[in-house]
Amino acid sequence: MIIEKVASQLEALGNVTRLRIYRVLVRAGEEGLPVGRLQEKLDIPGSTLSHHLKRLVETGLVVQDRQATTLICTAHYKHMNDLIGYLVNECCADQGCGQAATRVAG
Repeated sequence: MIIEKVASQLEALGNVTRLRIYRVLVRAGEEGLPVGRLQEKLDIPGSTLSHHLKRLVETGLVVQDRQATTLICTAHYKHMNDLIGYLVNECCADQGCGQAATRVAG
């Protein structure tokens, strides 16, 4: 994974509002949520939501799909897993043990 992409994704998630949006979408599953429902769940203005969604889409963490007049937002799980894997796969790499990640997960 390119470090610039990782930095961009982490920067996007470093904003409290974007992290809240992303968590709601991750919890929503593969079906995602319509923008209106997402706005209701988070109780934020549409313009604010639009601004933050744009950043999450630009970094590849969220995808949007238009279904007739409804815009559905979904977490891009492959990119999420790539980002998490990028961090986890480096765990203890310089020590050559690779055991710390196993201990945390197990």
